[in-house]
Amino acid sequence: MTSSERNDVAQNQASEQALRIRALNDAFRQSLVGGRFMITVGVHALGAAASAIILDEVRKFSGFSEDNDPYGEHDFGAVEVCGQRIFWKIDYYDLTLTFGSPDPADSAVTTRVLTVTLASEY
Repeated sequence: MTSSERNDVAQNQASEQALRIRALNDAFRQSLVGGRFMITVGVHALGAAASAIILDEVRKFSGFSEDNDPYGEHDFGAVEVCGQRIFWKIDYYDLTLTFGSPDPADSAVTTRVLTVTLASEY
């Protein structure tokens, strides 16, 4: 196998892994099933009504682009709610939440954590 062929195989594998991660991230973000959900002190301080609106916006977010999603994993986004810029991010941990996940494409070894924060807290 030539180096060009090896590069093509590696690129296809990376693309397949990104698609699996994307599907898991989208399913988790939209349902909040299969991981942990955290909000920061600043989001909490906005109150229950604002937090509910923010969560709804995060769940239905679809504005992914090359700028905010360069790896195609749908693991980060930003929304405007109640006059506040809100960031959300999905991180991948092992099942004990001690270390990073050994394979974010495998939900059997990964705990997803969705954190929602004010942009000013980032």
